[in-house]
Amino acid sequence: MKSSDMLHGNTGKSLFLFALPMIIGNLFQQLYTMVDSIIVGRFVNENALAAVGASYALTSVFISVAIGGGIGASVLTSQYLGAKDYSRMRSSIYTALITFLGISILLGIGGFTLSSGIMRWLNTPDNIIDQAALFLRIYFIGLPFLFMYNVLAAVFNSLGKSKIPLYLLIFSSVLNVLMDLFFVIVFHLGVGGVAWATLIAQGISAILAFLILIRYLRNFEKGNYIKRYDIHLLGKIFRIAVPSILQQSIVSIGMMLVQSVVNGFGSEVLAGYSSAMRIEGICVVPLSAMGNAVSTFTAQNIGAGQKERVKKGYFSAYIILAAFAVLICGALELFHTPIISAFLNKESSNLALQTGTAYLKFMGFFYIMLGLKMITDGLLRGAGDMKVFTAANLVNLAIRVFVAFQFAPVWGIAAVWYAVPMGWTANYLLSFSRYLTGKWKEIDIR
Repeated sequence: MKSSDMLHGNTGKSLFLFALPMIIGNLFQQLYTMVDSIIVGRFVNENALAAVGASYALTSVFISVAIGGGIGASVLTSQYLGAKDYSRMRSSIYTALITFLGISILLGIGGFTLSSGIMRWLNTPDNIIDQAALFLRIYFIGLPFLFMYNVLAAVFNSLGKSKIPLYLLIFSSVLNVLMDLFFVIVFHLGVGGVAWATLIAQGISAILAFLILIRYLRNFEKGNYIKRYDIHLLGKIFRIAVPSILQQSIVSIGMMLVQSVVNGFGSEVLAGYSSAMRIEGICVVPLSAMGNAVSTFTAQNIGAGQKERVKKGYFSAYIILAAFAVLICGALELFHTPIISAFLNKESSNLALQTGTAYLKFMGFFYIMLGLKMITDGLLRGAGDMKVFTAANLVNLAIRVFVAFQFAPVWGIAAVWYAVPMGWTANYLLSFSRYLTGKWKEIDIR
């Protein structure tokens, strides 16, 4: 399988072809989480849909931690690959895998133990709290698989092998949907059924990804000793991973804090909001993929000493991003009602439908700002320039949480989504200001 060449040729073509497998793969990932919600909403009831959605913001935080950990390894891996330092490249991969496996086990144990308390802290409605806690406990059992898959996928992307995570995601998505239907419709396991289906599908994918990576790494420096765990490299990984985890988690942490505001409006509003969040997960996919593509592009070209090529790639990303934003906006403005209706059955309330459609109609015009933020953050991250990057994302979080909590009593549930583009815009302006200084070119993380 040929690796994507980020160091030569047309920058826009390189970025798009590299991002495309990530977009397709992540769409499959989002689609099967969306199918979870559709199945419980249609074949169980509105409360089951709300219960799955009640923990969505929290589970997104852990996914973000896993993705951020993968980015910490992938940036270093990309730079070593660009510099043809294969020994350190392999060591950085092994060090990241071992470290984040340990972290995921500890987080899984803690989360499993505290699931019920977390759901109460999030102000989950009483009529769904038991189902929500059940879903969360099963989720935490599978947390090590989730972490390993996301770190492995990031490593494959940094090696230019973005098609491997795509194939594994397609496989796990199909498997997850089939098991969803089997566990919910045949065995009537409800919320627990979709949780177990996800755990099994992710577990199999993580194991397959690990076996494929081990085999692939044998192509580099066969017979040479490789340090499996390098504390020095771990420090470098963490210098990228910790701000990346923070950046990846900003939206999710904000969503989790705001989730308590949404939960306070009752299970009907929560069901509609949860449906809209599943759709937003799909809308974000191409924007996030472009951000990750710019990050890898930046890291590889800096490793190869081609810093001016990074600037050309960054502006090529603007053109691709604009095309995606127009498509997303058009789809949401035209089809918001049938999209949300797909999650609901005949007994669902009109309030759930109104909440979901109102969110999509408003947000459709603002995903362009999220995309601009992501590609600019991706460039700074790929260069290892993390200070302003981190500060910008903290500002994003602060704005979203403040507006939602301060104005929900005045504007109602709409305050939750009014706050979102404010945070994205502030984040982009701060990161772009840092880009304009050119100081990202002076960072040396190797």
